Amino acid sequence: MFGWVQFVRSTDNTTGGTGFDMDPFILFEDAPSPYAFFGHKPTLFDAPSRAERRPLAWLAHSFLAHTPLDREQRCVLPLAGFSWGFDIDDAGDITVRPAAALTPADWDERLPYLGDSHPAWEFDKWQAGAQS
Repeated sequence: MFGWVQFVRSTDNTTGGTGFDMDPFILFEDAPSPYAFFGHKPTLFDAPSRAERRPLAWLAHSFLAHTPLDREQRCVLPLAGFSWGFDIDDAGDITVRPAAALTPADWDERLPYLGDSHPAWEFDKWQAGAQS
């Protein structure tokens, strides 16, 4: 089983664009899971939108992760990650940010936030190249 854990930093989020927030799937935002999408072959789909087109800087960090079913504690093991996003300027023009690979440090810096947000879960460091 795999899932996508996604964080978003935008100029209209809770930190005003200085930090990342969890980006849960809105239909399941009350579910105590760090995953936005989860399953046998989960598909990451996001269609960020706003009621009005205003200047905005929007960046997502999306991580594909694995949760072993043979552990007592729910655990998230990151496997890969990439960033993507867009910017809207003062004229309302949209510029897409190119996708870029994320590193283990990008995941590991979110571990305290993940632990605070989801205390019933364990979050492992990203062991780049390790097999689960």
